[in-house]
Amino acid sequence: MGMFDYLANPARFQRLALIISPIAWMVFAVSLAAGLYFAFFNSPADYQQGETVRIMYIHVPSAWMALMAYCGMAVMAVFYLVWKHPLADIAARAMALPGAGFALICLITGSLWGRPMWGTWWVWDARLTSMLILLFLYIGYMVLVDSFDRDDRGGKAGSVLLLIGAVNIPIIKFSVDWWNTLHQGASVFRSGGPLIDSTMLVPLFLMALAALAWFIGITIMRMRTQLGHRRLLAMRGRAHG
Repeated sequence: MGMFDYLANPARFQRLALIISPIAWMVFAVSLAAGLYFAFFNSPADYQQGETVRIMYIHVPSAWMALMAYCGMAVMAVFYLVWKHPLADIAARAMALPGAGFALICLITGSLWGRPMWGTWWVWDARLTSMLILLFLYIGYMVLVDSFDRDDRGGKAGSVLLLIGAVNIPIIKFSVDWWNTLHQGASVFRSGGPLIDSTMLVPLFLMALAALAWFIGITIMRMRTQLGHRRLLAMRGRAHG
């Protein structure tokens, strides 16, 4: 709690944001350029999937980030409900739209991959269905927090929804193990080591790093915007009071 209490101070957060934000954007630019180079010029086509395998370099990082963003929002929900930190609510709101974007990209690229590989754009597979539910949770959260006239009420309702929806995260992760699905099992983070060759792992991790850096940069940007908006509303309230 000590570190979060320190960062929960808006002034301290703003100072830290000025340091982290340019670093995040620089890491994003470098890792994206390197990831695209290795993905298209150094990584071979798959012997079964052919050139379609390159969709993986967008699809997999998007899936990872969609899950990570929601987990981050759920953690912020706990801080907001238990310790009433307004910055936790602001952070959760800031993560929502980028997280939803990653979930949508994951679903779209998965469909683009599934058409040539499975012969269909969509199946009601456990992994696909639970990822679609995750997208609906993101959308539902964003609609819910903005449907109240007061930010604190919207924050509380949204935080409860986030914690309820967190049940879906392990379902997404372990759905391929719990049910008979078309979706392939884990091939990167597994006890026996990655099943993917290093020529594919390198661009995959570079693209994942780019996605993470972009997420950090855009989240900080959105948080600073929300802080400014709330400060402006507070000033207007004092002026009219």
